[in-house]
Amino acid sequence: MTSLFDLSGRTALITGSARGIGFALAEGLAAAGAGVIVNGTRADTVAEAVHRLESEGFKAQGRAFDVTDETAVADAFAQWDRDGVQIDIVVNNAGIQFRKPLVELELADWKRVIDTNLTSAFIVAKEAARRMIARGTGGKIVNIASLTSESARATVGAYTAAKGGIKMLTRAMSAEWASSNIQANAIGPGYILTDMNQALVDNAAFDAWVKSSNPSQRWGKPEELVGTAVYLSSQASTYVNGQIIYVDGGWLAVL
Repeated sequence: MTSLFDLSGRTALITGSARGIGFALAEGLAAAGAGVIVNGTRADTVAEAVHRLESEGFKAQGRAFDVTDETAVADAFAQWDRDGVQIDIVVNNAGIQFRKPLVELELADWKRVIDTNLTSAFIVAKEAARRMIARGTGGKIVNIASLTSESARATVGAYTAAKGGIKMLTRAMSAEWASSNIQANAIGPGYILTDMNQALVDNAAFDAWVKSSNPSQRWGKPEELVGTAVYLSSQASTYVNGQIIYVDGGWLAVL
C-alpha cells in the first residue's frame, strides 16, 4: 500500500518554495522520493533552500525566475528540456498577500496579487501540461488554493478573487487534461503559521479569533499540508480530479 505514495523517479517543480509552505512541500515531496526543483525570484534564497534539502540527503536543484513572467517560465522549461529534465509534478504555490480595503486598493496592487496567485498557476501549468500531453505519460498538477476560495474576508479582496479563481482554474484544467491522464487538484490551507501570516499571529485579537473560531483551536503548521500534497502527487490519487482538499482544522465545517 505504501508504494501508492512513493514518488521515486518523479520530478516535482514547486513554485515559491525557497521558504514557508513551499519549502515544507518541497521537503515533503523529497522525503516521499521525488527529485525536487526549488523556485523563487531570488537566486540566493533558492540556493540556500537547495543546500538545506541536499544536506538532509534529498535530491534537489533550483532555478530562480518570476512565475508571472511568461517568457521567463517558457525559458526555464526550454532549459529543462535541453537538460533532459522531465517534470512530472507541478505544485503551484507561489503567492503574495496585500491587505487593504477594496475602495483603497490601487489597480497595480490588484494586478500584482492576481498575477502572482492566479495567472502564474496558469502560465506554469500550461508549459508543464504541454509536455505531459506530448509524452503521453500523464502528470500531476497541484494548485494551492485557500479558505478564501470559499469564504471572503474584509481587506483581502484581490487575494480572495485570485483564490476563487484557482478553484475554477483547477476544474478547467481537469476538464481539459483528465483525458491525458493528468490529474489537476488543489489544496486549500487554513490559517497556517508562516512568515506571510506573522503579523496576524502577533495581533492578539486576530490570533484569539483564529483559535476561537476553529474547531481545532489552533493555527496549522506548514508540514501539516505535506500528506495531502504527497497524496495528490502520487498514484494513490489517479481518479481524483478537479478537487480542492481543505486542510483547515475544520474551519469551513463550522461556518
